[in-house]
Amino acid sequence: MNRRIKHVTVLGSGIMGSGIAAHFANIGVQVLLLDIVPFELTETEQKKGLTKEDKIVRNRIAAENFVKLTKSSPALLYSPKFAERITVGNFDDDLEKIKKTDWIIEVVVERLDIKKSVYEKIEQFRKPGTLVSSNTSGIPIHFLIEGRSDDFKKYFAGTHFFNPVRYLPLLEVIPTPETDPKIIQFYMDYGAKFLGKTTVLAKDTPAFIANRIGVFSMMNLLHEIKGLGLNVSDIDKLTGPIIGRPKSATFRTADVVGLDTLVMVADGVRNSKMEANDFNDVFKLPDYVQKMVENKWLGSKSEQGFYKKIKNAEGKSEIHGLNLDTMEYELQGKSNFPTLELTKSIDKPIDRFKVLIGGKDKAGELYRKSLGALFAYVSHKVPEISDEVYKIDDAMRAGFGWENGPFEIWDAVGVQKGIELAKDADYEVSDWVKNVESFYKVNDEGQSIYFDKNSGNYNSIPGQESFIILDNIRKNKTLWKNSGSSIQDLGDGIINFEIHSKMNSLGGEVLDGLNRAIDLAEKEYDGLVVGNQGANFSVGANLAMILMMAIDQDWDDLNMAIAYFQKSMMRVRYSSIPVIVAPHGMTLGGGCEMTMHADRVVAAAETYIGLVETGVGVIPGGGGTKEMALRVSREFHSDDVKNNRLRDMFMNIAMGKVATSAYEAYDMGILENHKDIVVVNKNRQIKTAKMLALSLAEHGYTQPIEQKVKVLGRDALGMFLVGTDQMLTGNYISAHDKLIADKLANVLVGGNLSEPTIVTEQYLLNLERETFLQLCGERKTLERIQFMLTKGKPLRN
Repeated sequence: MNRRIKHVTVLGSGIMGSGIAAHFANIGVQVLLLDIVPFELTETEQKKGLTKEDKIVRNRIAAENFVKLTKSSPALLYSPKFAERITVGNFDDDLEKIKKTDWIIEVVVERLDIKKSVYEKIEQFRKPGTLVSSNTSGIPIHFLIEGRSDDFKKYFAGTHFFNPVRYLPLLEVIPTPETDPKIIQFYMDYGAKFLGKTTVLAKDTPAFIANRIGVFSMMNLLHEIKGLGLNVSDIDKLTGPIIGRPKSATFRTADVVGLDTLVMVADGVRNSKMEANDFNDVFKLPDYVQKMVENKWLGSKSEQGFYKKIKNAEGKSEIHGLNLDTMEYELQGKSNFPTLELTKSIDKPIDRFKVLIGGKDKAGELYRKSLGALFAYVSHKVPEISDEVYKIDDAMRAGFGWENGPFEIWDAVGVQKGIELAKDADYEVSDWVKNVESFYKVNDEGQSIYFDKNSGNYNSIPGQESFIILDNIRKNKTLWKNSGSSIQDLGDGIINFEIHSKMNSLGGEVLDGLNRAIDLAEKEYDGLVVGNQGANFSVGANLAMILMMAIDQDWDDLNMAIAYFQKSMMRVRYSSIPVIVAPHGMTLGGGCEMTMHADRVVAAAETYIGLVETGVGVIPGGGGTKEMALRVSREFHSDDVKNNRLRDMFMNIAMGKVATSAYEAYDMGILENHKDIVVVNKNRQIKTAKMLALSLAEHGYTQPIEQKVKVLGRDALGMFLVGTDQMLTGNYISAHDKLIADKLANVLVGGNLSEPTIVTEQYLLNLERETFLQLCGERKTLERIQFMLTKGKPLRN
């Protein structure tokens, strides 16, 4: 459908409305954010002599929520400057502006009468053909269109985003019988392609898909906890990252979301009378939850829920958990479960389930009961809430942050074993499951196929043509691999180099693999993608190796290792085939250096990238310092410009600044506007990178020529040394920070040169490597590396 979204109006500026507005601004859409006119003046407004007719008063609610949006942490905007794309107003004065909008999204309070009154007003000004949708999570969508015009109904659907909108990728699209099928498809396509969402077509059933399954899973645990003799921290330990769920697990998630929200969804499902009795009982509130609601212990919003921050006798804050028997908060000790010990050597959560359900302790009992109930429940939700199993799994991954959906987990333990778990938990699975071999398979083309209940066949999951799933092609398309990396054939003359070492760190085995991939691509292929689909792209160089060499004072080997890293990065830049790097998540240190040396970068919007080496007592030594000096030198047009740009670059590296999105990486000079691109939908990243490599090859890619760099020498160095002296005197940095910063500055200006000079890249690489080695000989640097390896955070000594 040839429809362009240039302007969106969001009605309701609360947490969800602001989040939706921010995310549309993130992708370049102009947004009008409206809310009600305040009923009364504030005390401050009265003192200023303002009246209810003043615009600043009438726009106050939307304006205040807009300010919260810009200051939110974690940030809702990819870049602070994107706030310019949002304007605020109020329903009474500005609703007529929807005549010029392309999409109206209603996010007002969850009351049918209020929503209907808003739609009544919308119809007075809305231009025919304008999209209208509701973010409701609890009101049946078909109720919302009662009394509306045929044109309104044609373009209306539920578009249920999840909070926080930027970070949770689920978008449930819920049509009504009157919604035009072409409009349904537009919502689905736009959400996936432009908003970067996992769009799931949901039925108009209570709580739709993700909340229906997620709240059932949580409520089941709320009922099971007492019978197992576990406390809230035990449950959170067992239902968090160990099984591929968020760190907030169960009870912390309830606190963050708000117990009132959880209760609202549970009550909505139970009161709908759509559940069978055995499942309906799960949605009944346990006595302790009712007591919490009465006490207004609703979680983070009321500063206490299942957890509460309490100051101990020494005045230090401690997190106490709620004792569900006494309803008192108490410090909950760490529990040890033998079952968890058995999974320590298993990297992927999906592979742990077979071990977890076999546990002989309370942990094993919890997993058997909770998974048995979950398997039974989801089997009965097909086809009630979804005709296809993959939609349920997509919704749980994207909306609740589960690494694997329930049917994927069921496959992992075995379909028949899952049926047994359900029976042992006093549930029966739906009959259609009993003859299923598995819910998913991978076909010969590397595409995921799912078992379709209606036909009894395996069908391809729609939309896979837009992305490449590395897990699916490894078996048949892997050309080479070692312990830390592998090479896959992506087809059409393009290969992929994948890092899969611990934390995707860049050690010798990974650099060997990278050079082998470049060799292979230059001899037999047309281009190379460097990408993976793990949680993060790369956390940087192998610190443990560096520490070991430095402690042993094995300087020759360390020098060779750094030189090899530099040479490998330069091969990424100067190979005879296009090299596309696809960073995402944490892309730190060496991962950032590899990114900066690519011919082109296809970055996920959620890329947290930076040169962070000063945090471990060194400077970027894999070409990062050289590369930043080279990039800044291109902008040396006047003394003011060169000093300011060089100073900005120096500060970013010296402070170990990390971009909080790919768009911020543009501002920091890590990504380059004229060549690097950002994809909002991470699932499309490898495919996009492949197509870019193919395009460069087809348009006659020529190996680049090594560049010269203008460095400024002694005069610029003096500017930096004065600055670091002042920072040390003011106690902003330590003496070791100053040492690192001074040595960094020395490399950026080209060393002790008497005047601005043109040098080669290799000259700067040598200076960079020499400086890195010098710093590795410092005791305080070794302390920093050791602290990072043991504590996972930087030491400022």
